Amino acid sequence: MDFPSLRRQMVYRQLIARGIKDDDVLSAMSLVPREKFVSEELIKYAYADTPLPIDCAQTISQPFIVAYMAEKLELKPTDHVLEIGTGSGYNAAVLSEIVDEVYTVELIDALAEDAEQKYREIGYDNIFVKAGDGYEGWEECAPFDAIVLTAAPQKIPQVLFDQLAEGGRMIAPIGKKNQSLIIYKKEDGKIREQDLIAVRFVPMVDEQYLIDKEIIVKPH
Repeated sequence: MDFPSLRRQMVYRQLIARGIKDDDVLSAMSLVPREKFVSEELIKYAYADTPLPIDCAQTISQPFIVAYMAEKLELKPTDHVLEIGTGSGYNAAVLSEIVDEVYTVELIDALAEDAEQKYREIGYDNIFVKAGDGYEGWEECAPFDAIVLTAAPQKIPQVLFDQLAEGGRMIAPIGKKNQSLIIYKKEDGKIREQDLIAVRFVPMVDEQYLIDKEIIVKPH
């Protein structure tokens, strides 16, 4: 398959046509090989306008949503970015084309390991992966200029607000069945929020949930 051509079509038909304007975001989306982040049996759908299933009952988000969230964060090259929910690794790869460093936390060890291997194979050396509980963030690397959640909590844990730098932005899907994408901004120590669009993401879970579902986790 001609993946570069499919990637260009995705950028024009799914992103630009729907109002994505940020040049850095469009450039990142045109560079990251999404086909490397989907399963072999679904590779022909790598640039389809839809989320796709990945291992461990997780998903890789629809390309438009990845671009939309990145654009709303108003990223600068020097930004220090935290992602909660590595998943396939695709979203962090997109962010890494825009900013100098991306720190990404994944609760499911197998997904964290797979993403790290993909980054090595493709050549991303500015993405740092941690297998751990996203509800705890990544305290030793805080504060962050931007935080993005790729799974939906019912509310943002306070620790993530604490790890957000002054002037920082956080974007997250919030809710259980009826989810909203919300952007938060820390200004003068206070959090201001804006409701953006309706979305549907997998729920954000903790380690106890994985134990209950008998998904193997290692001690963190």
